[in-house]
Amino acid sequence: MTRSARALMGSWLLLVGFLPVACSSLNEPTVVSHTRLALPAEPAKTGDSGPLAEVLRQVVCRAPVAAPSSPTEPRTETAALAEFSVDAVVAQVLARNPSLAQMTAAWQAAAARYPQVIALDDPMVGSMMAPASIGSNAVEFGYRLEVAQKIPFPGKRGLRGQSAQSEAAAAGSDVDDMRLQLIESAKSAFYDDYLVARALAVNEENQRLLKRFREEAKTRYEKGLVPEQDVVQADVELGRQQERGLTLERMRKIAVARINTLMHAPPDAPLPPPPERLRPADGLPSIADLRALSLTRRPDLRALSARIDADTAALALAHKEFCPDFEVTAAFDTIMGNGPTRDLAAQVGVRLNLPVQRQRRYAAVAEAEARLAERRAQLDGRIDQVNLQVQEAYEQVAESEKILRLYEDKLLPDARKNVEAARSAYETRTAPFLSLIEAQRSRTAILDRSYEALADYFRRRATLERVVGGALPRTE
Repeated sequence: MTRSARALMGSWLLLVGFLPVACSSLNEPTVVSHTRLALPAEPAKTGDSGPLAEVLRQVVCRAPVAAPSSPTEPRTETAALAEFSVDAVVAQVLARNPSLAQMTAAWQAAAARYPQVIALDDPMVGSMMAPASIGSNAVEFGYRLEVAQKIPFPGKRGLRGQSAQSEAAAAGSDVDDMRLQLIESAKSAFYDDYLVARALAVNEENQRLLKRFREEAKTRYEKGLVPEQDVVQADVELGRQQERGLTLERMRKIAVARINTLMHAPPDAPLPPPPERLRPADGLPSIADLRALSLTRRPDLRALSARIDADTAALALAHKEFCPDFEVTAAFDTIMGNGPTRDLAAQVGVRLNLPVQRQRRYAAVAEAEARLAERRAQLDGRIDQVNLQVQEAYEQVAESEKILRLYEDKLLPDARKNVEAARSAYETRTAPFLSLIEAQRSRTAILDRSYEALADYFRRRATLERVVGGALPRTE
């Protein structure tokens, strides 16, 4: 056997022997270096390895990758809040909540699709030989070396890239939508904690007043001015308020656990007390301005618009599938009637697929059109829902503003006057002790409801900010 025949036989055996090894290591992490293929102009002059072996070394040889670091790092404890305010809680939630990290990772994964879909397929390398020429004295050893590259029809890669970029933009808008939901949840949890803290303060104040009323009733009873029932009635009311205090303590722990969970901290981690006073904002923009603003700022609307762009690109790509793709080949051949004086004859060629299966392509176009129509209808329905959500949230905030003014201007002052009048009547023995207890109970309920109305106002305003797509513009 001639040296060239031995070299090609060795290259062929190397290819056949290497493929199982390469396939068995597909699941191992590797780093692919972008190496330009350079086919030698003539066979190697020394050694037993031929040109095919050299090409294989350039294509499939890869460097090993270092072992990846652990994907899960130990969770650190939440840093103590320097100031327990709604802005501080929101900042901690956005910095630490795993739901936002999950959505961000999904967006990064979608963004990584673009370079994949626009990339060309890997080039293919192959070899052939004429078995009858091996060891023949009549003809030279015949073999063929070939490299081929598939090239999509012009425009297909660009449309795939447009679709991937639009999907990535939609995933980015999903991250913004998750951010808005977390902000609303953080604010709602903060105002829940504020409400429970104020209710605890009211309960403590009420118990102090009831103890004072009891001491007065006891003094009067000892003097024979009032019956013993007044003292017992005060004890009963104190017991009811102590029971309410236990319930509020449980609610306080749950509110703290909810905030800590949003901040990715242990549920029982201590938190500073909320502020004693919250001041409502001044007025609201017009409902028409808020509806127009929501249509430009809502991330879910932007996500649907981006997905419509992706479906539009998918439809255009389905039409492009009626056009053929190409495969460019280059070969060095000694089989095709070449004599020994033309050891390696260069050849070039082009292959293309024949898009004759048109029913399949028509069905793909119909599917893409239907998906695009579905997405557009989904966007129209979402716009209607956004307008409804803005209207509903706006009316709730406007109602809360009126309720707060009612409590501040009328209900709270009247309740306070009622307690003073009942106490004065009891001291002058013109009203029973039960009237004083009822007046104090009514004042406590109204005070609790006023704080609840204030917390409702801020929670509803947080909902309005979410449905509008961000902070409300300032009013003049």
